[in-house]
Amino acid sequence: MDYIARVIDKYIDEKIKAFNALNIVGPKGCGKTRTAKERCKTVIEFQDEEKRSSYLNIAATSPRLFLKNERPILFDEWQDAPKIWGTIRKECDDNPEAVGEFYLTGSTSKKVDTPHTGTGRISEVTMYPMTLFESGDSNGTISLSELFNNEEYDIDGIKSDLTLEKLFYIICRGGWPRCLAIKDDEAKLQIAVDYFEQIYKKDISAIDNVKRNQEWARTILWSYARNMATLSKRTVINSDVRATHDISDVTISSYIEALENLFVIKDIDAWTPQIRSKTAIRSASKHIFIDPSIGLAALGIKPEYFYNDLDMFGHAFENMVLRDLLSYAETQNARVMHYSDDTGLEADAVYQLADGRYALIEIKTGMNAIPKAEEGLLKFKEVIRIHNEKVLSNKEHPGVVYREPSLLIVVCANADMAYTTENGVKVIPVGCLRD
Repeated sequence: MDYIARVIDKYIDEKIKAFNALNIVGPKGCGKTRTAKERCKTVIEFQDEEKRSSYLNIAATSPRLFLKNERPILFDEWQDAPKIWGTIRKECDDNPEAVGEFYLTGSTSKKVDTPHTGTGRISEVTMYPMTLFESGDSNGTISLSELFNNEEYDIDGIKSDLTLEKLFYIICRGGWPRCLAIKDDEAKLQIAVDYFEQIYKKDISAIDNVKRNQEWARTILWSYARNMATLSKRTVINSDVRATHDISDVTISSYIEALENLFVIKDIDAWTPQIRSKTAIRSASKHIFIDPSIGLAALGIKPEYFYNDLDMFGHAFENMVLRDLLSYAETQNARVMHYSDDTGLEADAVYQLADGRYALIEIKTGMNAIPKAEEGLLKFKEVIRIHNEKVLSNKEHPGVVYREPSLLIVVCANADMAYTTENGVKVIPVGCLRD
């Protein structure tokens, strides 16, 4: 199967110009090894059964022998031979002028404590499952980065042919590259199901060699899936789990930490500007899966289920869009956050670039929700404007001035055409979005 270009490709190629070694991390099955192989002349695979014993012997006794191979060299599943990390780190120290010679990839289900961090020598990038653009489900006709950088960028009239019915299937299938090598659509759905089963049966114990209860792990994933893309408190998840299992809060937290280290679940932090006095900002994190297909597999949901539960689809859809935004943010040195306060002011996502510019984004299933989403975004912008006027009016003791949003965006599941409202809000069909 030919290599499918990833949005992180350009970012990796830029990073490796400054560092001699790059560690690519991310969830199982997202394409880390294949992406690294595209850049290497030598591949050392410690999981290759024909060479494994020989490789491990060399790694344990004389790991520098590996460095005699033609470079760049990929060390896949390097955690099986942890001395490799120190060997590469020393090579970077000895040859500070060298760049782009080593790549490391490995299983997220195996955590290794190295004696040295590799800071300044071995850089790290996070890779996510495929975005809709990478998997070919989005036509990629609207660029998020172009929206930020080109005020004349015209998106009006750009069309998408991605239907709600197709999205039901895509969300359950997930963004796993393995799916693109399978012809049968029903068979593709089994990839996420298998990943889910491997996570709670094997990976959660293998990551740090701590034996964990499979049913406890499965129930925690089920609870996270029930609360997908929500601000539910940890106590809600704890109560879910304890309803059927005798388990302490401390133990539940340790399982959640393991799942986070496995790149299975992730919390989206709150954006917390104090733009209203005496207003309580909901600083709780938003719970998502790195790919919503894992959460849907935990719930046993198939595409046809969504015909009768659009509310659940809305949560899964928001999770999927956040997954794509996280992938784009990794390549643009950006952050993805959310905002919510006790007055009802909210943004499903705050996409903030390194230079401070940001977009307020609402993620909606149906076009009927767009007017209310637009109203909320405009209100948010107005609150920031009023706040800035108030703090600047105090000449002697001005308060904090917050930058106004560069973009107001509504990402919609079933919109068939992009347009800009009279108030400047960009309405973008998810089937058009790219980095």
